[in-house]
Amino acid sequence: MVNGLIDTHCHIDEEAFDADREEVIALQRESGVELMIVPGVNVASIETVMQVCRAHPGYCYPALGLHPEDVKDDWQEQLTIVEQAIRDHRNELVAIGEIGLDYYWDKTYKEEQQEVLRLQMELAKELDLPVILHNREATEDIMRIVKKVGGRGVFHCFNGSRETAQQILNMGFYLGIGGVLTFKNSKLAEKLDVVPLERIVLETDAPYMAPVPHRGERNESRFMIHVAERLAQVYNCSVEHIIEVTNANARQIFA
Repeated sequence: MVNGLIDTHCHIDEEAFDADREEVIALQRESGVELMIVPGVNVASIETVMQVCRAHPGYCYPALGLHPEDVKDDWQEQLTIVEQAIRDHRNELVAIGEIGLDYYWDKTYKEEQQEVLRLQMELAKELDLPVILHNREATEDIMRIVKKVGGRGVFHCFNGSRETAQQILNMGFYLGIGGVLTFKNSKLAEKLDVVPLERIVLETDAPYMAPVPHRGERNESRFMIHVAERLAQVYNCSVEHIIEVTNANARQIFA
């Protein structure tokens, strides 16, 4: 067991954990997970995120946002509710997120997604909060918006090209690295040669994206150790060094 793991992206509030959430959180603590950031994705998750974080102060830290997959015909109404919640809970939040663009499943609401992202990034700047960015099949558009609005934060679940990584670094953002790094056919490791360790944070996206050797299982924060071990191979250093540096990065971003 290695102590001190910080999971910068864990949906511990979601339905997948309803049956055993308290047991899972206790197990994470015992397994060396120091804390987790819990991002919201829609109006319904405002309550679930805040509830779990208030039940575990100093261990679960909340973020709120409107996820691109939740941008539909009623996006203005939904965004208004999420924005008000962000303002109401400003002093408890460590970030605005999970926000971003996702064209993988449905491109019907591309323009609306872009407007929602822009408005939430502007709110983050106004409130001096970092953002947690989701990008799937939308790199060109998300880069354009982030460059235009500015700000700070993390590109969650990074799995892009060297060129994209370099653009992210140039904008002052960090890369969130999770289970994808451990997948057999992943090319991510070789793309990290342009990324200093000082610009990486660890994450799980639990209950999704479980790393090898837990692929196909419900992901949990304690499985992040496998990502840290793979990063140690990539950067030719100890697992302890990976954890020390990525934790410092997380604290730098999310205060």
